[in-house]
Amino acid sequence: MEQHIQEFEKKTQDIIEWLRDELAGVRTNRPSAKLIDGVKVDYFGTQTPLKQIASISIEPPRDLVVSTWDKSSIPVVAKSIEAANLGLSVAVQGVVVRVSLPELTGERRNELKKLVKQIAEEARIRMRRERDEVQKKMNGAENEDEKFRAKEKLQKAVDAFNTDVSALIDRKNAEIDE
Repeated sequence: MEQHIQEFEKKTQDIIEWLRDELAGVRTNRPSAKLIDGVKVDYFGTQTPLKQIASISIEPPRDLVVSTWDKSSIPVVAKSIEAANLGLSVAVQGVVVRVSLPELTGERRNELKKLVKQIAEEARIRMRRERDEVQKKMNGAENEDEKFRAKEKLQKAVDAFNTDVSALIDRKNAEIDE
């Protein structure tokens, strides 16, 4: 029983890490390299993620600077970022591409908050699937006391997961409101 609960806790930590990564890609008023690092660029006929052909740095307050390792790819990188329809302003400045984040409107903030809720709900659904699998394994136990204690531990793990998810949502919503 204890082994199943430990497996569950490890899987929920993996889900939390996945959630952090997904939320990092949601645009806020703060620039984040995660916003554009997955943009696909047609690099010598191959669709390549931007992070594999360039470095992305943050220039406060709301700019990202993309420095490609192959300077001939700068125009292609700029076009790819524009084509990604992320609502960003793209400008080529010499040997770098400057990406500016415009100020978020109230309507866009609400859309982003809905997106954050959807991502969090997906994480909760994944957790429920894992919890259901553990519960099926626990139902096979002979000892009722052991089963009861295991269910209590499982519920504590679920509660801890939900607390972590709520904290991540609150933090991301606060970033969106900045």
